[in-house]
Amino acid sequence: MTADLSPEQVLNQLDRGRLSPFYLFYGEGEFQLEKVLGKIRGAIVSEETKEFNLQIFYGDQANPAEILDGACSVPFISEKKLIVVRRTEDFSPQALERFIPYLEDPVQSTCLIFLCSRPDFRKKFYKKIRELGQAVNFRRLYDDKVVPWIKRMGREMGLVIDGQACAYLHQVVGNRMRDLYSELEKLYLCHGETTIGLKEVRDLVVHSRIYTIFELMDEISGRRGESSLSALKRFLEEGGRDAPQKLVGMLNRQIRLLWQTKWIIEGGGTKAEAGRKLGLQGFQINRLVQQSKRWTHEDLEEAVHSLYEVDARLKSGAETRLVLENLVLSLCAS
Repeated sequence: MTADLSPEQVLNQLDRGRLSPFYLFYGEGEFQLEKVLGKIRGAIVSEETKEFNLQIFYGDQANPAEILDGACSVPFISEKKLIVVRRTEDFSPQALERFIPYLEDPVQSTCLIFLCSRPDFRKKFYKKIRELGQAVNFRRLYDDKVVPWIKRMGREMGLVIDGQACAYLHQVVGNRMRDLYSELEKLYLCHGETTIGLKEVRDLVVHSRIYTIFELMDEISGRRGESSLSALKRFLEEGGRDAPQKLVGMLNRQIRLLWQTKWIIEGGGTKAEAGRKLGLQGFQINRLVQQSKRWTHEDLEEAVHSLYEVDARLKSGAETRLVLENLVLSLCAS
C-alpha cells in the first residue's frame, strides 16, 4: 500500500513548483489543513484572476459533472487554476466513482483538492487516490511533535523561540494548533521579529485566559481541592462554549503524563530518561515527578475512568458545572 503524504511533503512540492494535479486532504489536523490550503491558494491564484481560477464546491450541493467541467477548463491568464471540493464525504459512492476516470488522466493545469473529514479507504474513489499516492494525512499534533511545530511556526513569523519557552507554551496551551498559533501571533504583536525566551512567554500567559487552565491543571495535579474549585470557576467563566470539553481533554493528557512519569521513576528511571521518553523539558518533568508522588497507580487508573464517564455525561446534556465540580473534588480527594 502506498504511504500517505505528509503536509510537509506537499509544501515541499509547492516550493519546488511541482504540485500534483489532485490531492485528498483528510485528518484531525483541521487547522494545519487550512493553513496548507491557504498557502496553495496564495501561490496559484492571484486576486486579479480568482474569479476565473478559483472554484469552491461542497459535496452536499455540487454535481460531479460541474466539478469535472471546471477541472477540465483552462486557467485564465495563469499557469494553473485551483478547485477545492469541501465535504467530499457527502457525495454518494456512485457519485465519487465518476471522478475516477479523471484521476487516471488529470488536467495538469488544474490543482483539484478534495477535503474529507472521514474518508473510507475501502471505497473505490478513496482507494484510487491512495493508490495514486495523493492522499495527504493531516494528523493531530502529538506531544513529541509540538515543540518542533512551535519553533517552525515561530520562524515563519520571524520569531526565534528557545526550547524552554516552547515547552512552557505547550504545557499551558496544550496540543491544539489553532490555540498555539494564536498565542504565537500574540507574541509577535507584543515583541515583533525577535528572540523569545521563557520570560516573554510567561508574561504573555499570565495576562491570557489560557493561564487559568494551566493553573487548574497544576492545582488538580497537586490535589488541592479548594484552590482547584476556585480555578475551575474562573476557567468556566472565561473559557467559552468549548471550555468543558477542552478541560476534560487536557485533564486526560495530564493524568496520563502523571501515570507515565510515575511508572518510569518507580521503575528505576531518571528524570532525564523520563523527559526523553515523554518528549518534555526538564522543568516539566521536575513538576510531574513531584506531583506524581501524591498519586497511587490505583488513583490514576480511577481518574482515567472518571474522565471517560464525565465526557459521556457532558455529551448527554448533564449540568456542566455540577459534573465538573464533582470531578475536580473526586480527583483531589486523597
